[in-house]
Amino acid sequence: MSRTNAPETDPDAGLDAGLDAGRGDDPAPLSAAEWSPRTLAAQAMGHIDPVTRAVVPPLHLSTTFLRDADNAYRSGFSYARPDNATVREAEGVIAALEGAQAGALLFGSGMAAAAAVFSALSPGDHVVAPEVMYWGLKRWLRQEADRLGLAVDFVAMDDPRAVRAAIVPGRTWLVWAETPGNPLCTVTDLAGVAEIAHAAGARLAVDSTAASPILTRPLEHGADLVMHSATKILNGHSDVVAGVLAAARADAFWERIVAIRATWGAILGPFEAYLLMRGLRTLPLRASAQCAGAQHLAERLSDHPRVSAVLYPGLPDHPGHAVAARQMRGGFGFMLSFRVVGGEAAAIDTAARVRLWKRATSLGGVESLIEHRASVEGPTTPCPPDLLRLSTGIEDPDDLFRDLDAALRAAHA
Repeated sequence: MSRTNAPETDPDAGLDAGLDAGRGDDPAPLSAAEWSPRTLAAQAMGHIDPVTRAVVPPLHLSTTFLRDADNAYRSGFSYARPDNATVREAEGVIAALEGAQAGALLFGSGMAAAAAVFSALSPGDHVVAPEVMYWGLKRWLRQEADRLGLAVDFVAMDDPRAVRAAIVPGRTWLVWAETPGNPLCTVTDLAGVAEIAHAAGARLAVDSTAASPILTRPLEHGADLVMHSATKILNGHSDVVAGVLAAARADAFWERIVAIRATWGAILGPFEAYLLMRGLRTLPLRASAQCAGAQHLAERLSDHPRVSAVLYPGLPDHPGHAVAARQMRGGFGFMLSFRVVGGEAAAIDTAARVRLWKRATSLGGVESLIEHRASVEGPTTPCPPDLLRLSTGIEDPDDLFRDLDAALRAAHA
């Protein structure tokens, strides 16, 4: 039929009809209670775009939204500072992976997520935090806690007796843990610390960045909040800076954190959330490969003549191995550290001689990184000067070991 002789029709009618015809049989979003984390992540909870039926959630960039005729916002969106549909999609996947009944909140960085927790406390509150923790947050607490009216004590979080002794009855409001601890790979007994915190009327928040929900779900062990630097293994591609909080329950403290993110404008941007969603879909596969690689390296480095100690909870002689085996599943993490025979000079020289490993700060990416942490953290670091931290990527573990072996043997003591 000639197009010039065709009857006049709406040019979008065919598209609309096709979309309408398929909407009735679109699959429902996946239930976290029914499916495994690997399936939930791979299918991004099974959401199908209702307009195009795309299997990849769309990127929503709009900063403002149309009001209804009566001035209401029945779509649930009014402005981009407190909320965004793309951000909600990524938050939903993370909440499902963590088993977070109250949901999850994405922030512009891991530091922004952590700072929101401490900012939600009240002046006069007491906090117990670990001696071994992400150095940026520890530095922030030392600089900012007084301004917030908070008292902070740093303790050996892997020693329940030290945690119990640090609690101030009636005043301690938050216990902050990090496991495995960065960069010394300390292990915190989450169930034990949760019991201590709750007995004193305090909440437990856990930085689980170095584990990911694929290995550890802190909320299952009694934690009230879990935090991640989503920059790391959740995204996995070293191209997004993000942070996330997930909560066991929607109580007044969680609502305060929600309000802080909204009013302070700390939400993650939609493009970053879109990239993060891409990373989340392969998280279980990447985590499995990276943990296997870290375990392989830890075992081989343990027998290396130029290595004096390996810090990795997957080794049976690690002081936290039994606890880690109880609360981690599918591996012991992608981060490990080791100490070099010959001291600081030999460690720095080793890092200078690698070819595959990248001398860069971060964790959890698909590329393997090496770093002399004492140089980064400065004079207050708990790191021995002969320590190198590794973030194992997805490369061939034998190649990674050969590169380290050659660098260790060539380094000058």
